[in-house]
Amino acid sequence: MEYVFGNNLLNKVDMKIVSFIPIKLNNQRLPGKNTMLLNGRPMCDYIFKTICQVNSIDENYVYCSDEAIKEYMPKEMTFLKRDTYLDGFQVKGLEIIDRFVKDVDADIYVLTHVTQPFTKASSIETALQKVVSGEYDSAFSAIELQDYMWKDGKPFNYDMKNIVRTQDLDPIYMETGAFFIFRKEVFTELGQRIGSKPYMHVIDQFEAVDVDTAEDFEFAKAVALYMSQTK
Repeated sequence: MEYVFGNNLLNKVDMKIVSFIPIKLNNQRLPGKNTMLLNGRPMCDYIFKTICQVNSIDENYVYCSDEAIKEYMPKEMTFLKRDTYLDGFQVKGLEIIDRFVKDVDADIYVLTHVTQPFTKASSIETALQKVVSGEYDSAFSAIELQDYMWKDGKPFNYDMKNIVRTQDLDPIYMETGAFFIFRKEVFTELGQRIGSKPYMHVIDQFEAVDVDTAEDFEFAKAVALYMSQTK
């Protein structure tokens, strides 16, 4: 089976799919968070193990400037040393993507983050297959919100004179950082991690847990404990 990607004709069996997890060990808001123990496991171990379960991916990379991360990596992953410049607090995510795409050539890239430890392999696989099919040029994770929203001091999605039940509101979707999947052309031609024809994969609230602060980490610990007890 063949797919047309931009001006390139690719055979499905010839596609190269790589994942990369950008990680730094000098976090500002919560120092050392990426390797802190979360229910007895380093937080990075969650997404490391998850991404290795996605069989469609050919190569899995940890993109980090500090080789100390190697002791946390499973053998199925490859360490790729990045410039320490990318650890700067003012560096934008698109800069990190740009450097990785230049370092590692692929047809499809899968970007995941350590800070969303409860991302499911099945969610990544489902979204990835949508991009592989050629129907979509990219995919991203989102959560569905159905509640009374305000913007600029005014109701955004409801009429105060005719308040409907929350379940009857039109849903609003919030992009999360669980994963971004994109064809190479999406980034090299548009400079974006989401293309012009994206697939939006709705994830649950557990998958959407994002750890940035000490409070977030405490919440994630409670979620991790709950999930371990309900398996």
